Amino acid sequence: MKPAAIGAFFATLQAANPHPETELVYASTFELLVAVLLSAQATDVGVNKATRRLFALAPTPQRMLDLGEAGLVDCIKTIGLFRSKARHLMQTCRILVDQHGGRVPQERASLEALPGVGRKTANVVLNVAFGEPTMAVDTHIFRVSNRTGLAPGKNPLEVEQGLLKRIPAPYRLHAHHWLILHGRYVCQARRPLCDQCQVRAHCDLGRDA
Repeated sequence: MKPAAIGAFFATLQAANPHPETELVYASTFELLVAVLLSAQATDVGVNKATRRLFALAPTPQRMLDLGEAGLVDCIKTIGLFRSKARHLMQTCRILVDQHGGRVPQERASLEALPGVGRKTANVVLNVAFGEPTMAVDTHIFRVSNRTGLAPGKNPLEVEQGLLKRIPAPYRLHAHHWLILHGRYVCQARRPLCDQCQVRAHCDLGRDA
């Protein structure tokens, strides 16, 4: 995708949805971190159903430690990989309490040092909670970036670096949400809905379709 097309691509997405937001439900930076950690290999809808009860019981790291791993498992047992996620989450809460005063750190290195928190999760927290123009490359963004020609790459890190270089600065803050939503609802994995796509004219696949 040529630079002029990239600008038009994001201008179109911005016009349709000026203030995109994550579909995960949360009320604090800690709850956001928990929700994103739980969302690996799970749907946002499924995570929101589980966290509705969990956050009512344990809205802070200390309260989650007080709930205990068994109580945590009971709340999230409908989510995939719930046992390993519960273990990681309890370890993360202990670190937050002992090393960060119960607060979620804003530094990437500190975030990625938390059990169960990888680069993608850290990018989401940095972007959504702290307003940094990061790019959390999930399966949707990886697919859209390669399929459209926006930022082709062989792995998520290549795509992330390509997106940060190619996306014009005014669009970087919200770009990851626009791309996730576009991949989830329009540029779908099995059958992209090109006939419903607002950015088809700027997309490598859409122009060839």
